[in-house]
Amino acid sequence: MHYNRPHATATWGTMGKDWEAGVDFAKLNRERKERAQVAIKNAGLGAVLCFTFDNIRYVTGTHIGEWARDKSDRYVLCPAEGCGEPFLWDPAPPAKRKSSPWLTDRIGAPISTLQGAVQAGYGVEKVFARQIKESLVEMGLEDKPVGIDLMELSMLRALEAEGIIVVDGQQAMLDAREIKTTEEIELLKQAAAMVDATYMDIAQAIRPGTKESDLVAIAHEKLFKLGSERVECVNSVAGPRGAPHSHTFSDRIIQPGDMIFLDIMHSYNGYRTCYYRTFICGQPNQAQKDAYEKCSEWVNAALDAIKPGVTIDEVASVWPKAEEFGYKNEDEAFLLQFGHGIGLSLWERPIISRRYMGQETVLKEGMVFAVECWKGADDGSGAARIEEEVVVTKDGCQIITNFPSDHLISCGLPGCEIY
Repeated sequence: MHYNRPHATATWGTMGKDWEAGVDFAKLNRERKERAQVAIKNAGLGAVLCFTFDNIRYVTGTHIGEWARDKSDRYVLCPAEGCGEPFLWDPAPPAKRKSSPWLTDRIGAPISTLQGAVQAGYGVEKVFARQIKESLVEMGLEDKPVGIDLMELSMLRALEAEGIIVVDGQQAMLDAREIKTTEEIELLKQAAAMVDATYMDIAQAIRPGTKESDLVAIAHEKLFKLGSERVECVNSVAGPRGAPHSHTFSDRIIQPGDMIFLDIMHSYNGYRTCYYRTFICGQPNQAQKDAYEKCSEWVNAALDAIKPGVTIDEVASVWPKAEEFGYKNEDEAFLLQFGHGIGLSLWERPIISRRYMGQETVLKEGMVFAVECWKGADDGSGAARIEEEVVVTKDGCQIITNFPSDHLISCGLPGCEIY
């Protein structure tokens, strides 16, 4: 039986006020930048050149909208602690100087092939490499290794041609982002609270004739009304489509007796959710009840194992082997009994899975991650999927996903209970 633990809830509202503190965004930006620069120094790097939107936001406290996420036309050079301040190249420098005054004049226009859209013979990558080399010289870091998180191969080769020592920089950034600050945890709680509300609307909408895609539309509308800046994905899976897990929604019409599970992934001020809940249209049969209870048992076992000093292998070991719940091996069952860090990215440290046993990661106070499990009904009628987001505390963990999960919620037919 899934049992609820005391929940950690968001303290503040999402609006700024003159009479209540709320999230201190200046503190958020300052602490994230400082942690990044310390991690870069500890990694023995002169700087990290970041292209991923989440690393850029962590270092600079800036954003330009989701349209630019896959263009490779935005980057920041973040020097190690004691070596100066980050420099941002952004497609809208005048706007950034106005909206982000904390960057002062450390903003310029980027040079990019736009992931290859600018033809190779134009030589953009060479101009880009000279731009970065000049900045490193100004920072006094031209002889130090520079970490990269993710970039185009042609741009990487151009940096090397300029004599820049290029190494992996993503590990330093993940080191910085592993433990969340107080402000980050509050934003993660607020993002989860938006999904709490969304699941209420979804529960009320589940009935025969509603389509999986209708529930996705409801989620988008609710989340954007509440202030979400991006709805990355809504998995909406009903009936036999849930076993095996299809990981996407369709136009399937919900019928009486269907189990329906959803995963809502969105971001608020950059901070993500990954948050599964399962419902039943009507009343569950015994196989469906058993599947939900078993899934709940696996989630609870992981939550009970979480505390500072525990290895992620110890958490993963409480879950069954892939063959025990209907999959051929751990590779094919990956994501079904799973834990992953959440923050500005959907998957951060730690990654908890039987597929990757043998990692050295130890849980630490201040980590925030999601724990999710899946179990198909033995009669093939559907599946249960439950996920909780937790903050690691000194005594264990606090659940920040507050929509009820202690039982399979019935919806959509006369006599069914809806919260």
